[in-house]
Amino acid sequence: MSRLTAAGIGVTYDGVPVVVGVDLVVGPGEWVAIIGPNGAGKTSLLRALAGTIAHGGVVAVDGVEVSALPRRAVARRIALVAQRPVLPDGMVVSDYVLLGRTPHLGYLAVESDRDVEIALGALDRLAAGGLASRRLGSLSGGERQRVVLARALAQQADILLLDEPTTSLDVGHAQQVLELVDELRLERRMAVVAAIHDLTLAAQYADRLMLLAGGRVVAEGTPEQVLTEEEVAGFSGAHVSIVRGPGGEVVVVPRRR
Repeated sequence: MSRLTAAGIGVTYDGVPVVVGVDLVVGPGEWVAIIGPNGAGKTSLLRALAGTIAHGGVVAVDGVEVSALPRRAVARRIALVAQRPVLPDGMVVSDYVLLGRTPHLGYLAVESDRDVEIALGALDRLAAGGLASRRLGSLSGGERQRVVLARALAQQADILLLDEPTTSLDVGHAQQVLELVDELRLERRMAVVAAIHDLTLAAQYADRLMLLAGGRVVAEGTPEQVLTEEEVAGFSGAHVSIVRGPGGEVVVVPRRR
């Protein structure tokens, strides 16, 4: 169980700021969804939190700055599921997912039977066990997405960062993935930060929403506080109605102009 703290996070590309002064605290078992228009800085913020790109400000796990930790130590604490990961076409799925165990191995060590069990178990939990012997290049977009998530779950990190985890997934598999993430964060008390473009899904699964626009936080709070018709129209230009689902959950419904 770990707490993720970020203070004054800034990211600049070629002299252009894309993330500006973002503060964030995510406690054990908490889910924060990052929403906002394309180009708002969501992916850059997640990569900064994971320590995979240069950034200003401080990111810490349980009070220890990520920049002070060896890369393997960071990977034992933080798992990042990128939106467009690099997948070697010729690699077998089970071997790819097993790479998630690398941070837990000593140098020159080989995976144990337990590591293999954890990797295959991650595939099974995503209903992807049947893909274990397939090559990555043969998978559909949705299958690839589930395999990438399985590798992250195999890391067994206390903090999970997700960049558009439902990309390429149909409705059923998208729901399955988010339900699994929700189950794991409650079961393991994982801190979850996810960039999600589907506002209704973000509202249904996250405890809090952070709205980014132009790299800055422009709204933060519960789904009810952030997802108003005026706020959605302001950052996306969309005409929507905010209604309540059968369980009282926030549902964002696009409507014609």
